[in-house]
Amino acid sequence: MPEELDRLFQVLGHRFANPDLLREALTHPSVERPKRRAAPNYQRLEFLGDRVLGLVVAEHLFQRFPTAPAGELALRYNALVRRDSLVRVAEAIDLGRHVVLSKSERASSGASKPAILADVCEAVIAALYLDAGIETARRFIAAMWEPIVAEITGAEKDPKTTLQEWAHAAGLAPPRYETTGQEGPPHAPLFAVTVHLDGLPPAAASGRSKREAEQAAAAIMLAAGASHKRGHHG
Repeated sequence: MPEELDRLFQVLGHRFANPDLLREALTHPSVERPKRRAAPNYQRLEFLGDRVLGLVVAEHLFQRFPTAPAGELALRYNALVRRDSLVRVAEAIDLGRHVVLSKSERASSGASKPAILADVCEAVIAALYLDAGIETARRFIAAMWEPIVAEITGAEKDPKTTLQEWAHAAGLAPPRYETTGQEGPPHAPLFAVTVHLDGLPPAAASGRSKREAEQAAAAIMLAAGASHKRGHHG
């Protein structure tokens, strides 16, 4: 495995002072040591890497878009930290070939499973952070996520579309929009809309048209979804 690690050091742009950190980041929980003792695995590092990635991405967006409102930042944030983005980065550096799996997990193509690739990618970010600090982790994230940042900046989607895609990626039923009220004169109505999505509290907003109210409610729910992911990811 040393040669494999050397190859990965080059891809990551960092030579680890403590290679055991990287080994742990690459080890699936199914792996056992002799005497059926569990080997150190990526779960704890994945927990930390999730937070490091979130901080770096949030800081980057905050600085890159100084006039963007919180809801707009949340849309971009969700697109960058979701599983699809992590898997894309993991595949770009061929991370799957380095993951250490049990025989049964490898036989079931575990090295190419999106959930495993995403978790290992976050664990590697944590390993970089623990071995060399936030700047090393930030350089890796900036380099690997820049193409995704460029894509979402060049092709912005409205909040309803983004929420629909976010729900689909999370395996949830589509968002449900409910018109809960209408005020004002016929020539200038104000519509109240609530959006419902499994696993998140309902989000309510108002607008001069139903579409405007739905878009505003979707943006609020996306912002809530960002904080929900950070609090419940695991």
